[in-house]
Amino acid sequence: MNTTTDEVPRRFRLSEDWTAVVLGAVLLVLIAGGWLVFQPPGFKWTMAGGPGGMFKPGVLESMGYAGGVVVLAAVAGVFLSGGRVRGGMTSQIAVVVVLAYLAQMLAGEASVKGLGLEYVLFALVLGMIGGALGLGKVLAGAIRTELYIKTGLVLFGATIVFPELLKAGALGLVQALGVVAVVWYVALWLSRRLKVDDESAAMLASAVSICGVSAAIAACGVIQGDRRKLSLITSLVMLVAMPMMVVMPWIAKWTGMPELVAGAWFGGTLDTSGSVAAAGAQLSKAAEKIGIIVKFSQNVLIGVAALFISVWWASRGKGEGRKVSASVIWERFPKFVLGFMGASLLFSFAPEWLGGEAMRAEPLRKTIESWRTLWFAMAFVSIGLETRPAEIFGKGNGGTAAAFIGAQAFNVVWTLVLAWVLFSGRFFALPVLK
Repeated sequence: MNTTTDEVPRRFRLSEDWTAVVLGAVLLVLIAGGWLVFQPPGFKWTMAGGPGGMFKPGVLESMGYAGGVVVLAAVAGVFLSGGRVRGGMTSQIAVVVVLAYLAQMLAGEASVKGLGLEYVLFALVLGMIGGALGLGKVLAGAIRTELYIKTGLVLFGATIVFPELLKAGALGLVQALGVVAVVWYVALWLSRRLKVDDESAAMLASAVSICGVSAAIAACGVIQGDRRKLSLITSLVMLVAMPMMVVMPWIAKWTGMPELVAGAWFGGTLDTSGSVAAAGAQLSKAAEKIGIIVKFSQNVLIGVAALFISVWWASRGKGEGRKVSASVIWERFPKFVLGFMGASLLFSFAPEWLGGEAMRAEPLRKTIESWRTLWFAMAFVSIGLETRPAEIFGKGNGGTAAAFIGAQAFNVVWTLVLAWVLFSGRFFALPVLK
């Protein structure tokens, strides 16, 4: 639970889930309508050239503009969900936004990107450093982790466009279904064998089987999990992805693996989109493209997986002694998932009179991704501010790490089998990549 929430006794206040849906919907309407003009910063720079290279004309102004909008949206979200908006909260959230931008800048350095390190890790570390320096108490009013996560997930839904996925190749979706269903179950079974608690197991299984950090975040929101456990899972995602990104392309080259098989293998096993692209690029453009298609296919399944996890979690009861019924499942169901799925469906199938083609345009998607990334980075800065490294990597977490590595090892083998069956050309016609 959020230890910083000071609720206002208002009869008609919204839940945090519905607040995230409202915020996400308003932001998407303003972005798609052209009222939130935002030049997405690339955050690309090299150590030799210095960080100044990332600041093209207008970028700093856009960052300040977007940061101001997010601060106001976050304050509105606190008010709508019944929190007490106190003096200084606006400036506190602004500091979190600055740290979130700093994390993206650090992750944008060329050699860092080459290692497959993502902004999530830097946001978490910056938050931990701030927490060690006492910023956790100073910025207590700005630590609204669940609100940031859930709003970011609603925005994330708008970037999942079904028609483009199907045009790119249904085989990717078939592989994604095979990977998610089997690997999720195996990861959960292995976690239980190693005596990992149910919260960590659900987040771990989702991260390994679906798409890494984003899936772990979604699972945490569904089960209202401990954010410290989420920190451990996301740290494992990053640490394991680094050697995999180097070793897997080497194995593909050494064995003479077909390009499409290798790309599909990367897409189904590497847990971040950046590491998939980097691994595929080491082989060929075709491997990179098919890897991104498969990873995108798994991203699509986040909403379906969230539905499944919510029903599964409700059916466990957690000692409440209540009979599981449709009303109980609805009560426990994470409403922000409806925002995620609604945004995905609208941006996928909006008719022409609603500007359907414009909604599916790549520039708009990149803009929405920039907004979503900012919300996610704020969430992990907040997690870091509340967390101590000893709590993440201390005693008792060895089973979680072992379960994650074991599940990922199974994922590597199982996904390679599926990739070979689907993309070797022996059984199915291969997709045509443009």
